[in-house]
Amino acid sequence: MGVHYQGRHWVSGQKLDIQVDRGKVISCESASHDNDQWIAPGLIDVQLNGIGGFDLNGLDTTVQTVKDVVRILHEGGVTRFCPTIVTGTKERILHCVRTIAQACATDPMVDYAVIGIHVEGPFISNLEGPRGAHNEDWVRDPDWDEFLEWYEAANGRICKVTLAPEKPGAIEFIRKLTQLGIVAAIGHCNATENDIQRAADAGATMSTHLGNGAHPVMKRHPNYIWSQLAEDRLWAGLIADGHHLPMSTLKVMLRAKGRKAIITSDAVSLAGMPPGSYETHINSAVVLEPNGFLHLARTPDILAGSATPLDKALGNMVQQGVCSIGEAITMSTLHPAELFGLDKQGVGTIEIGSKADFIIYSYSDEQGLIIHRTISNGEVVYEG
Repeated sequence: MGVHYQGRHWVSGQKLDIQVDRGKVISCESASHDNDQWIAPGLIDVQLNGIGGFDLNGLDTTVQTVKDVVRILHEGGVTRFCPTIVTGTKERILHCVRTIAQACATDPMVDYAVIGIHVEGPFISNLEGPRGAHNEDWVRDPDWDEFLEWYEAANGRICKVTLAPEKPGAIEFIRKLTQLGIVAAIGHCNATENDIQRAADAGATMSTHLGNGAHPVMKRHPNYIWSQLAEDRLWAGLIADGHHLPMSTLKVMLRAKGRKAIITSDAVSLAGMPPGSYETHINSAVVLEPNGFLHLARTPDILAGSATPLDKALGNMVQQGVCSIGEAITMSTLHPAELFGLDKQGVGTIEIGSKADFIIYSYSDEQGLIIHRTISNGEVVYEG
């Protein structure tokens, strides 16, 4: 009965034999075996705009696009994710959330992979810097009626909204999101410390890509980065591609946030693509440098999302001495599961009764994190 998987525990190194039946772990025991590969929960990416040339943010995004994104994520060990729709016209946002919901309704594998849709913007700061690569023409004030249109088009599958808490009506908007059980996240803002405290009081529980979507130069303190680091009620999403945050900054932020640090990719469709100049749906001309740095063509110091998949980012962190590979994996498995309450279903860990979502991997400083197999809901979805 059941299928067995073997490997070393991602944190302790203990050799494990794990038995799976009907998508769940039915036994997890210490074992003596010759398998020197490691095993860990499937990775969770709470912010992904696209990958491998497939864009979740286009008027031409289709159900097949979403399926292709899930397939590529499985190759990188990601078993759960939040497809992220960014600031755009009302038409484009509605098309994208509707298409993702249709993909979930028609494909069980997509349905399982998608935690829910993350809408990042359009209710953000219109200032240069905090706005990041979002198009100023589409930035607007919080509008609950517009949100309800998204919610209906998405068939209720919105799990997170990123907005700027200083915008008119934002605090009441956050309160309403919280009442619906949706994660209200602070991001792309020019907020005061008081704005951030009021947002947390209203129910905000996360900072989206903390340290980015910010002024390139600002008053050293107080500012909205320090204020979010200090607010213990906020989880922090952090991009570990080495471009969005210097590794020394990332290391300090991880120490400040501790159990509430989440590593995310913020990957866009150009993640995994060759270097060069590209046109995108979101911000027209962008440049992907050979080192993976993706920026606006007109403003080289404004990033245009990340071109580094989550598994590569975790390897970067370890190679740069930020943390161990076990710690990096925990910050992209258990921590995001806790943010969304999925840990109550055993997501983000490996124990009896937990979901059978695993990666079997190896790590070396020379090669980084190598995914050998990805198991999602008890099914092998990638073998490399």
